[in-house]
Amino acid sequence: MPNLVNVLFVGDINGRPGLTLLQKLLKQYVQKYDIHCCIVNGENTDGGKSITAEQAKEMFDLGVHVITTGNHIWDNWKVKALLSESKNILRPLNYPKDNPGYGFTIVDLKERGRLGVINLQGRTYMQPLDDPFKSADWALSKIANETKMVLIDMHAEATAEKMALGWYLDGRISALVGTHTHIPTADARILPGGTAYITDVGMTGPYDSVIGMKKEIAIKRFLHQTPYKFELAEHDVRLCAVFIQIDGESGKAVKIEQIIFPGFA
Repeated sequence: MPNLVNVLFVGDINGRPGLTLLQKLLKQYVQKYDIHCCIVNGENTDGGKSITAEQAKEMFDLGVHVITTGNHIWDNWKVKALLSESKNILRPLNYPKDNPGYGFTIVDLKERGRLGVINLQGRTYMQPLDDPFKSADWALSKIANETKMVLIDMHAEATAEKMALGWYLDGRISALVGTHTHIPTADARILPGGTAYITDVGMTGPYDSVIGMKKEIAIKRFLHQTPYKFELAEHDVRLCAVFIQIDGESGKAVKIEQIIFPGFA
């Protein structure tokens, strides 16, 4: 029998509404899919900006193995200590090296083997960071002796940049999941080399909003072209995730399934 490893990746937790829904639903999805490793993007957990130590603990207490993040992780100054202390709360690897925290980790899944998790951030329409393509190469060289199973959270604005990285790494990683735009895309698939791919998993949070923000405020920003205070929306809360099944021997994905609850009519 092949050694199949079941991974659940949950898209950007947006504020307390998203975290509360995760607490209500995660256990049933872990049971339904017999999950061996659960990864959650938590960069927007603290009211839409960053994450606190208490919120991270809530996730780990639910059975989450790794929390990935993105550009908004830096919006709370206190997070720097948290990133320094925990190897399982990642920040994008391709930020300058002087920043605290870890850009990848390896999760010990006991008899199922080990899973490498890498966090990267795109550069198109975002900060001018180090090259995520070469950063991925470097991280994979460090992980290669530990495991063939690797998942990357590519936190990026441009769909083309995520897709290009997916093709660049096809056959060398188990999965590349996109985050950041908060809008679930309908392109979950396995690339020819065996890499599971989706451009954006989507947001776990309030969809009666503009990507998590109260829609009235977002509309004013566009109408007036001036800043308005960010206020997190609260209603129509949904969970977006992907289930990925990996062959533990080859490191190639054999299945990817998109999860949206409740689904869109």
